[in-house]
Amino acid sequence: MKCPFCSPKRENLLYEDELIRVILDEYPANRGHVLVVPRRHIEAWEELDEKEKIALMQGVDLSMKALKQTLNPDGFNVGINLGEAAGQTVSHIHIHVIPRWKGDCNRPRGGVRKAVLDIEDENLTMKERWEKNRLGREEVESLRKAFLSLLGEGT
Repeated sequence: MKCPFCSPKRENLLYEDELIRVILDEYPANRGHVLVVPRRHIEAWEELDEKEKIALMQGVDLSMKALKQTLNPDGFNVGINLGEAAGQTVSHIHIHVIPRWKGDCNRPRGGVRKAVLDIEDENLTMKERWEKNRLGREEVESLRKAFLSLLGEGT
């Protein structure tokens, strides 16, 4: 199977450098849900080198700044599912950065702990939500520009 993170759809690619990519999640848990992934195909955390680990964390920081500038969320969920037992469905390390707004779900308490407690997250259960949570073209372009602007490349 072709890895969706090694060859992301161009329209989903928000940012890339020599070590990482930031892409829109195909099944967004919320509007603006992005993934920070290493460019190199890596399946396990232990396979990352130190430069890649640092670049991933910098990518999370950059993503939150760009999302704040563009969509103005009230908070974020940031998480990594490491291994199939933890819910990882694509065998390529990736960090979820999910913008959150007050009132965007019925029971926001518990955040990522819901996965461990096996409590259904109402933001993830319906295809209609994924479709509703996808950003429009203008929003995606605005988010891309925010990444460039934050790096001093958009002026």
